[in-house]
Amino acid sequence: MFWKKRTYLDVAAGVSGSPSSAHEEGRRSRELLEGARTDIARLLEVQSDDVIFTSGATEANAFAILGSVKTGDHALYLPSAHASVVENMKLLGERGVEVEALPIKDGRVDCEQVKGMLRLETRLVSMDAVCGETGTVWNTREVKSSLDKLGTTRPMLHVDASQAPLTEKLTRAHFGADLLTLDASKVGETRGIGALVAHRTIPLLPLYKGGGQERGLRPGSEAPELAKEFAALLCASARGRAAFRAFAERDRVRLVERITNAIPGVLLNEGRASVPHILNISLPGRDTDYLVALLDEAGFAVSTRSACETDSEEGSRAVFALTGDVERARTTLRISWGPGTRPYELVRFARALTRAVAFIDSDDRR
Repeated sequence: MFWKKRTYLDVAAGVSGSPSSAHEEGRRSRELLEGARTDIARLLEVQSDDVIFTSGATEANAFAILGSVKTGDHALYLPSAHASVVENMKLLGERGVEVEALPIKDGRVDCEQVKGMLRLETRLVSMDAVCGETGTVWNTREVKSSLDKLGTTRPMLHVDASQAPLTEKLTRAHFGADLLTLDASKVGETRGIGALVAHRTIPLLPLYKGGGQERGLRPGSEAPELAKEFAALLCASARGRAAFRAFAERDRVRLVERITNAIPGVLLNEGRASVPHILNISLPGRDTDYLVALLDEAGFAVSTRSACETDSEEGSRAVFALTGDVERARTTLRISWGPGTRPYELVRFARALTRAVAFIDSDDRR
């Protein structure tokens, strides 16, 4: 057999071969994509076709909410959740769905009160596994247990677990979720891909039309290379989870001690349970937006709230939902770190924060 040089004449389908194409390049892309899907499914202890790739957590959350709830239904959501949950719940309200916020008590969803809110029309309960602003670990399995008592008429539970992989066991059963959201950018430096995990028997409607990809639910050319990177990041986080959590717990204790001992009036914003690598504090009476700028000049990147809500003048919605304190919500600072952060960097940060707060306080006294 003579060797034949291949000439790629299907650039219109994609320069590297679309996974939907039948030629050799397309088959290679398909193998890459499905290999990543299988790896993620094994990690989550689900079937491969439960994994629906999306562009990220925002699209996955929209898909879970808008694709499963219809006019006349009733839905509940966690008021401290990411904007992609809260805003899409508002959109449901505009479409004739009755939407209510889940009650919070002592840093947890109040399941006793939730039982009285459920009705036959309740279609979906949406909450996050870990709050990206405060680090609160929410009681998703307890909520699921409350829903299960309704039997076959129970609502589905949607869990945004995009902030969970670094420190929490990553299986759908662990969160008690029917629908599970993940995002590559919250695990590593890969951006532009996420996933909604949903069993094939769960009825979902596509957000738009245009192709038969991803079970016919998410039209558009898939991104095999991104999927491969996503799967690798999730697997790596699972392998390193125990070690990172142990180091982060140690570093958190030391960081909190340094901050609270050096800065008067600091308040910690956390639930009954929290992940160790997200620390949210309030500095009442201080301009924390100015503080972020000072820390940026000193070489430290921190934030006051979620990047999706940095233009909000009302402060941190997540902190207000957790504490009910307006001033506390307006003066927040979120510090979060990953496996690549070294302890000495957190020591340097604590010193820089102390100097910056002292500068603001002295300026205010002039």
